[in-house]
Amino acid sequence: MDKFVITGGKPLAGRITISGAKNATLAIMPATLLAGGVYHLTNTPNLRDVWTLSRLLGSMGVHAELNDTDLFVDTSNITSYEAPYEHVKKMRASFHVLGPLLARYGEAKVSLPGGCAWGPRPVDLHLKGLEKLGAQIDLEAGYVIARAPEGGLRGARIHFDISSVGATENVMMAAVLAKGSTTLSNAAVEPEVTALARMLVNMGAKIEGIGTTTLEIEGVPELKTVNEETIPDRIEAGTFLIGAAMTRGKITLDKTNPYHLAAVIAKLEESGCEVDVNGDSITLTMETAPKPTDITTSPYPGFPTDLQAQWMAYMLMADGTSSITDTIYTDRFKHVPELLRLGADVEMAENTAIIKGGKKLSGATVMSTDLRASASLILAALVAEGRSEILRVYHLDRGYEAIEKRLGALGAQIRRERTEEF
Repeated sequence: MDKFVITGGKPLAGRITISGAKNATLAIMPATLLAGGVYHLTNTPNLRDVWTLSRLLGSMGVHAELNDTDLFVDTSNITSYEAPYEHVKKMRASFHVLGPLLARYGEAKVSLPGGCAWGPRPVDLHLKGLEKLGAQIDLEAGYVIARAPEGGLRGARIHFDISSVGATENVMMAAVLAKGSTTLSNAAVEPEVTALARMLVNMGAKIEGIGTTTLEIEGVPELKTVNEETIPDRIEAGTFLIGAAMTRGKITLDKTNPYHLAAVIAKLEESGCEVDVNGDSITLTMETAPKPTDITTSPYPGFPTDLQAQWMAYMLMADGTSSITDTIYTDRFKHVPELLRLGADVEMAENTAIIKGGKKLSGATVMSTDLRASASLILAALVAEGRSEILRVYHLDRGYEAIEKRLGALGAQIRRERTEEF
């Protein structure tokens, strides 16, 4: 295993280019199962999750090759309709192969998913949506066994009780090949969902209402392969902006989509940052301690749950008390005990964290528990006095490409080392 060794006290300053979005890549890769042939996916991030999904697709006969940021996916020769536990347990997004396999081949066997070590995120919305399309769903020995009716899936009216990104993506991919019309209401509108929908349209799907909570889909008999560019990673961009703000630095991010970050930028400005947007570039300058600023996470276009851990680290620098309420995943606070080891003062009341900022942080050894929690520990270590060690950074490698090199280029004192931890 690897660890990060960080010496705090250096402001982040400089210019970096934001990577392609992890979550968008993990949505469009399963979509390649909907039509046989070669796809060229550009601006693809080189991440552990991308390789995990590539191996899963490889077990089905798909050939995936990543050259720099160019991902080539060949789905010409599918040999299996099964997504085995050994792959799906590592990443929840692997479950998204269910809809495409069922729609194109009429059957699928997909393991129930694994993923981050915080809280259950059930897949019942995925399964209920597919059942509405006519699929027969059985659960056997930890696997979802799905079969389309004779003649294939058929259109239906589907309402999601909860706005779910994964369920919207999975059911939408199935519906584009279903016979007749499908309506998805209370659909998720996150940029990654919109990116997937636009890719499907480029493949020949008929989808109306893209970017809204109601999607009207008219099924088509077949789709075609496409070349597609992955959207910028708004969570990576938000993490770097927060890092620059809490270290009182100045940073410019290139190749972003500022519109996707509107809620985050608004909160950064509320906390005292100067933020300048110029085309696809964002420049943030911070010279003082931040003002205490409360956030409540909510589905897009609200403040993203994937940045609440990083925001908590930021509010440790504020001179006063702030709060964070997570309405998306109410138990997503595994980073709190580790931040306490660095000297944070945080109290929990159900799904709300009360942060008493203004106290000096001191370097310590802490352990990553999930992807975004890991990012919060790195940010806190950047401002802590002395030396910190972040253990189990394989979580970071799932969603941030060579983060130690990118932070180092901005002035951070950070290095990766091997550890004997088992």
